Amino acid sequence: MSSIQSNTGSGYIDAPKVAIIGRPNVGKSTLFNILTDSRKAVVKNQPGVTRDILIQPVDIWGKKFDIIDTGGVTEARDLFSKLIKEQVTEFLFSVDYIVAVMDGRAGLLPEDRDIIKIAKQTGKPMLLVVNKIDSPHEEDLLLSEFYEFGVEVKGTSFEQRRGVGDVLEWIVKMVPEIPQDLGTSLRIAMVGKPNVGKSSLCNCLLKQNRMLVSEVAGTTIDSVDAPFMYNDHQYTLVDTAGLRRQSKREDDLEIISAYKSAESIRRADVVLLVVDGVEGPSEQDAKIMQAILDDHKGVVLVANKSDLGQEEIEKYREVFRAQVARIFHFFVDVPIVFTSALKSQGIKDLFDEIERVAEKRSLQIKTSELNDFFFETIRKAPAPVWGQTNVKFYYLTQTYQKPPAFIAFCNHPDGVDNSYRRFLVKNMKEKFDLHGIPIRIYCMKSRRGGASNL
Repeated sequence: MSSIQSNTGSGYIDAPKVAIIGRPNVGKSTLFNILTDSRKAVVKNQPGVTRDILIQPVDIWGKKFDIIDTGGVTEARDLFSKLIKEQVTEFLFSVDYIVAVMDGRAGLLPEDRDIIKIAKQTGKPMLLVVNKIDSPHEEDLLLSEFYEFGVEVKGTSFEQRRGVGDVLEWIVKMVPEIPQDLGTSLRIAMVGKPNVGKSSLCNCLLKQNRMLVSEVAGTTIDSVDAPFMYNDHQYTLVDTAGLRRQSKREDDLEIISAYKSAESIRRADVVLLVVDGVEGPSEQDAKIMQAILDDHKGVVLVANKSDLGQEEIEKYREVFRAQVARIFHFFVDVPIVFTSALKSQGIKDLFDEIERVAEKRSLQIKTSELNDFFFETIRKAPAPVWGQTNVKFYYLTQTYQKPPAFIAFCNHPDGVDNSYRRFLVKNMKEKFDLHGIPIRIYCMKSRRGGASNL
């Protein structure tokens, strides 16, 4: 029986979870980036930039823990603010320690009191960090009103890196040793246009309200790493911002998000391209697919909202497959899984396909078997011609790259045209069941000369 459980550590079980909370624009994401030595959290002088929960494993001073950046908690009545407050309040009960960040320049505000009240209700150990105290001689004065809550208080200036060591020391003192190691996690990037249900599908897989879900396109602007277990296998799921056409990226946050999505694809082992099952794939999806193939990643096409598709479209799957063949004409063997995040349908099929693609991307073929296939295949079609000379192949060997890549040695590499390349790739995929894998074949001169990509 299939089972999913959250595992918010990377490489170890039950890593202590340290959540950073606070109002918008108090420096939570800056602290997250300092502690993780990264730029995973989008930092911008604009309230509400962090909308999702970011989780990053940290190993500092011999202690391993997960640091968590949360969306800014506010009493504003707009949709995003309401979703963020509900999400953060619910999530805090699952963490182990809380670092509440407040703005020393602004002083203690009513929303800060609400945040402390929420944090205290969890019963978890808490550190109150008062940020933006740029002048040390003003620290005692600016901190005085924050002592009323009866918790430990630290004055800091993240921009000047002052006081960060004190925050680290508190965290390291609190978290226990976690020696257990689980091994390597398979990284899955989830990409696609805005509002196709990526975050809903992530929440379905994780069985947690980790990603914001709303009807407004573009809710997710960050790439969110979420380690978890499924049937005793370890995965790390990345939910990325929706990719829009360049002409529609008017807001600078969308430009940042598009970059982070591309970065997530590069870091992934397997990419899930999620499309709206009712609308079907579009030209923009084709561009995203091409980007995935350019990075040589294993890919699964996920037709989400398929429950609606079956209700609204006659012969739904047949129609969808025809759309795929037309839009993805450059990659006709892409594996397709039909899902419904709303009804938790197709999840087992999705993981079966992920495991198949992951297995094939690591496939190693014996040299003898590889060359038997190669010479049988090249006899099926006339040899390509370079000038007035036939291209002659000598042997084929596999590299150590993932997904599988091969080197074909011949007398005239430049004579291998595109149609012959497609012929070789098609036959190799059929022979070794490499459908959905963007395999590479390099053509190299047998004795001297450069290599050309086949």
